[in-house]
Amino acid sequence: MTEETVEEVPQKIQDLFNKALGTLERGNPDYAISQFSTCLQAEPAFFKARKFLWAARIQRMKKKGGGKLQQQLATLKNAPKYMLAMLFLSSGKSEKAFQIADAILNDQPLDLKTITLFAQSAENMEWLDVAVQAMEIGREHYPDNVPLLKALGQLYLKSGETKKARALFEHLGNIRPKDPEVLKAIKDAMALDSMSKDGWTEAAEKGQSFREIIRDAGEAALLDKQAKSVKSEKDTDALISETLAKIETEPGNVNYYRALARLYLGAKDFDQGIATLQKALTVSPGDPELDQALSTATLQKFDHEIARLKESGDEAGVAQKTQERTAYAFENLQDRVQRYPNDLKLRYEWGYALFENDYIDEAIQEFQRSQRSPQHRQKSLYYMARCFRQKKQYDLAIDQLTLAASEIEAMDATKKNILYELGEICELIEKREDAAKFYKQIYQVDIGFRDIRSKVENVYG
Repeated sequence: MTEETVEEVPQKIQDLFNKALGTLERGNPDYAISQFSTCLQAEPAFFKARKFLWAARIQRMKKKGGGKLQQQLATLKNAPKYMLAMLFLSSGKSEKAFQIADAILNDQPLDLKTITLFAQSAENMEWLDVAVQAMEIGREHYPDNVPLLKALGQLYLKSGETKKARALFEHLGNIRPKDPEVLKAIKDAMALDSMSKDGWTEAAEKGQSFREIIRDAGEAALLDKQAKSVKSEKDTDALISETLAKIETEPGNVNYYRALARLYLGAKDFDQGIATLQKALTVSPGDPELDQALSTATLQKFDHEIARLKESGDEAGVAQKTQERTAYAFENLQDRVQRYPNDLKLRYEWGYALFENDYIDEAIQEFQRSQRSPQHRQKSLYYMARCFRQKKQYDLAIDQLTLAASEIEAMDATKKNILYELGEICELIEKREDAAKFYKQIYQVDIGFRDIRSKVENVYG
């Protein structure tokens, strides 16, 4: 995963990130955590947001009094979650382990075992930069923890940060001067760092062969190919062959299937990618992340085919394929909700699909369930209110919108939509003064939002 800087993420994420920084500076870590989390949901490679999310969690822990007793109680409370995450990690379900570890870190941001688990899960998912960042944060608070330093050093090597690896292992050598594992790591890091400077030229000058500098040339080349953000067709073929070999060796490791599917999909070989994910589901049946990946891959295939039809000017084909895509998305979502009835994210998505297709009562039922999800609560209340509005149950709609607005401090896009909806409903029931109050709140911060300018001018008129 290649890091995205503040300048590279969409403008709305930049704005939310800046608001989150202000919220954190004002000493409101709970809301800052929510804002940084939203940034990461939209842009997982936005590492700066993840770093400040960690800082907000630490600030909240300290405000609550993160004494030894409190941490022990938190550890006891989270022990079942930690064991479950370890079970997922050992069975190849790294994404589930990652999610659980992240949830524990929300409560215990400086728990070393959980930081390590989080990093291991990220590494297995091929999110090396996320793993490195987590271990670096751990190092800030446990600067001389030997297992942590060893793991971080190996991550540096794996991600090509040979200078950092060499410096870290040399530091470890001062702590553990007689540790054979550390001494070997220092030699390997020095060799790799030397190789990274001038390559074959420096090696030749020293009379060294490539195999003397790094034993497994094939593995080194593979790591180099994996590190490239843009892979050539030859690189992709090599990675596919290597991953297929790994699957043959460990046919029960789901992570290899995930990696293989990503390679196929990256090369736009959608049929092979879909087939690989289907095979993965036979290895790990009932895995919602794999199911989601299969759905996403199928939709990508539809999008690719629609784009090709547009390029060829086949309007009838575009219409037909678009209709097929819409039907697939609706039916697939319905099927997954039935398979994973406790997945509140799916419940929200299914509610929205029902709302868009005018199944209003059914949509209300789904939004009533999905509002239990902290990540989807406000949007669930918003769409539930829109359902009540369509049923002309305006008092119920106002109740939902008022509740949703009260839970959002920043004037973000969701809150603007909520206030706008409140204004329109108040106009419908001829409460013009109340409508003006809601419209003005938006107008004061964003005069360009939808038709808010004319709404306010009509109120004054």
